[in-house]
Amino acid sequence: MFRSMIVAFALLALPAAALANQCPQMMAEIDAALPSANLSEADRAKVVELRAKGEQEHQAGNHDASEAALEEAKSLLGI
Repeated sequence: MFRSMIVAFALLALPAAALANQCPQMMAEIDAALPSANLSEADRAKVVELRAKGEQEHQAGNHDASEAALEEAKSLLGI
């Protein structure tokens, strides 16, 4: 019985951990693309703002909002 509970908990925890790990990967992609991106100053500022918001939301545990901000930043970067 105890073993079944551990397995069930692990199965529930793994998807959350996988999603949480997606945010840092997205931030790394943005960080890698930003220096060579051909953007207007306004778009560059927006990407930096969205990147910071994504990191803040990630640290707060709000991964849906983090991913939304980071996806928007990636879209502006064309990645």
